[in-house]
Amino acid sequence: MKTILIGLVLILSIGICSLKAQKVEKVWETTAELKTPESVLYDDARDVIYVANINGDPSEKDGNGFISQLNPDGSEKELHWIKKLNAPKGMAVWEGKLYVSDVDQLVEIDIEKGKVVKKYDAPGAIFLNDVAACMNGMIFVSDNRAVKIYVLHNGEFKVWMEGKPFQSPNGLMTEKGKLYVGDVNIFEVDILTQKINTLIEDTGGVDGLEKNNDGDFVFSNWPGRIFIHKNGETIQLLDSTEEEINTADIDFALKYDRILVPTFFDNRIVAYKITD
Repeated sequence: MKTILIGLVLILSIGICSLKAQKVEKVWETTAELKTPESVLYDDARDVIYVANINGDPSEKDGNGFISQLNPDGSEKELHWIKKLNAPKGMAVWEGKLYVSDVDQLVEIDIEKGKVVKKYDAPGAIFLNDVAACMNGMIFVSDNRAVKIYVLHNGEFKVWMEGKPFQSPNGLMTEKGKLYVGDVNIFEVDILTQKINTLIEDTGGVDGLEKNNDGDFVFSNWPGRIFIHKNGETIQLLDSTEEEINTADIDFALKYDRILVPTFFDNRIVAYKITD
């Protein structure tokens, strides 16, 4: 989740190719009573969608946050599946556990039991944001205000990287030994060596960062924009800024070929398909 100011300032410098042939078409939207949904995650193994509801101030430890479960068509499965979190944001699944960032903690939830089993304190954290799981079991968490990336590995939660070239690291995803970091640029980090390459420049401040079935990056800017990076060009798929509808931490449900978009203050999840 980005601040409105950062998103609007950075978007001025973004190099976007508006290709009329590429667009999105709405497939469904939720009717459940979501409360400031910041992040959405499709769990392919269980065919369920998780929604992180802040339900209050994104920085406040108020106990109002909760996780919802939706069916793949967006209908409500369980609105208050996990309760009494603070301001939950990014999520990732690994070996039967759902990991959720929550202000200055990483929360571990046993999915089958539907209960919180552990909380990990993040040293020096200000605003933990997105979460990504690597195939070797490392769980990465961004803090866009502290400019840090944390890792949970072998039971220890600690700072993994910090500072430059990152400015406001947010959206995370992992693939084949690489951690992709969405910031003002999209960076590729070799998990073993921590070597950093800049893949896509001037992205406007990435919130959600995913790939589609063709291997193209699909990413969001919090103020209300979604892009795809295809054949070396960044193409704007959606702009809902005039309607003041946010596009927070998106997911891409590969099984259904859908972009899942949490609209934050608009209190919905909207599913889109990309069309030519």
